[in-house]
Amino acid sequence: MDKIRVGVLAATGMVGQRYVTMLAGHPSFELVAVAGMESAGKLYGEAVRSKQQFPLPKEVSKMVVSDTRPGAFRADFVFSALPTDAASVVEPRFARSGYKVITDASPHRMDHDVPLLVPEVNPEHIVLLERQQRGRKWKGFIAATPNCTAAGLALVLKPIHDEFALRRVVVNTMQAVSGAGYPGVPSLDILDNAIPFIKDEEQKVETEPLKILGKLDGARVKPSDIRLSATCHRIGTTDGHMESIYMETKSKIDIERLGRVLRSFRGEPQRLRLHTAPKQPILVDERNDRPQVKLDRNAGTVPGMAVVAGRLRPGLDDFSARLTFVAHNTIRGAAGSTILAAELLRSKGMIG
Repeated sequence: MDKIRVGVLAATGMVGQRYVTMLAGHPSFELVAVAGMESAGKLYGEAVRSKQQFPLPKEVSKMVVSDTRPGAFRADFVFSALPTDAASVVEPRFARSGYKVITDASPHRMDHDVPLLVPEVNPEHIVLLERQQRGRKWKGFIAATPNCTAAGLALVLKPIHDEFALRRVVVNTMQAVSGAGYPGVPSLDILDNAIPFIKDEEQKVETEPLKILGKLDGARVKPSDIRLSATCHRIGTTDGHMESIYMETKSKIDIERLGRVLRSFRGEPQRLRLHTAPKQPILVDERNDRPQVKLDRNAGTVPGMAVVAGRLRPGLDDFSARLTFVAHNTIRGAAGSTILAAELLRSKGMIG
């Protein structure tokens, strides 16, 4: 089939650059526009603000950055990595104008008619898009992917909840500085330090997975009844979030069976063999000192798209357990997951 023409909003930021590099050579999507709010008119290679360790495609470096407004460029759909305040205004403008928007920004994630997608976890929520278009009288739509920390968490919790029925989850996170964007956290604040507060993060981690794991109820999603508590820390790593979970279940849980459940989990993207889907979305490492951020953030047959779980061990009784996992925050937690969501939408005939 012909490639679908795509644009990236906020393409010069850290996550925007991830979109650009991951879309290079994509078999289904052709990047035709890179948009920026302050860099319009500049060459993309001159406008990028952060110094990532991956090279930008030469053909994209020579593209002129477009205005961030409907009609400034032609595309079949757009990826949005816009900052929160801008996304709340700009994304609906694009959707009203007929653009199909797939965003990792936060303003619309909890809207009742916006699917909050982790493609392996809740592909059935895509039906909300048709209801959104009818209800808002839009030719386009907005589909969202979750907070970078919530994305990996929901992926890990899905097979556990299906098998053992989660009652309560307590998660502690250790989050990389790239999650704060560019220029991120001042060096004198984060070097030789760990900061036990990230603005608005804990609320997102405590609410978004419940929508993702929820069930369709008419024209909206009824959130899961799992009780979820989060404490979030910023640490001085560049990429990759580590999360440590204590969970209580309604059914008895044993560690050997927990490992089998995580290893065997596959979602619709794996069954459809979508381009950005790792063959195994959850890897389990039994070594005592794994996972580690530096060693495991790029795991998977599609680098950075698999999460690595380890330290599987009993909790306080037969109905509890503990584990730790690492997920790449700008790939599985942002650009990669959103590109995978676009591939899933294409497979359902929602774009293209």
